[in-house]
Amino acid sequence: MVDKNERGKLGEEFAVDWLRKNGFIICARNWRYGRYEIDIVALRRGVMHFVEVKTRAVGSMTTAEQAIDTTKRTALLKAMNKYIRTNRMASDVQVDLAAVDAYLDGSFVMGRYIENIMG
Repeated sequence: MVDKNERGKLGEEFAVDWLRKNGFIICARNWRYGRYEIDIVALRRGVMHFVEVKTRAVGSMTTAEQAIDTTKRTALLKAMNKYIRTNRMASDVQVDLAAVDAYLDGSFVMGRYIENIMG
């Protein structure tokens, strides 16, 4: 049985593999700006995707979507804007959510991949 932090790390690894298999190029992982972090920065078809990964044990009482509250949205936007300025990007950007389901046997499934969660 893995703890919550380890499950999160494994869920991110799974998400990176899933993104690569689905045509994304991984540009950065765990990119930090002060206390803010972007889990994955990936490029696909000219669009830069800032991917927030939420790994939940199957049967969890809260969904990945519920974890993206106003505070988290603000933090994601601050980090994303700093990344864009730092890397002098001119491409289209969006924030996506990778909701990874973790099973007791140690396996992972991409429960949902929701593009452009900021609208």
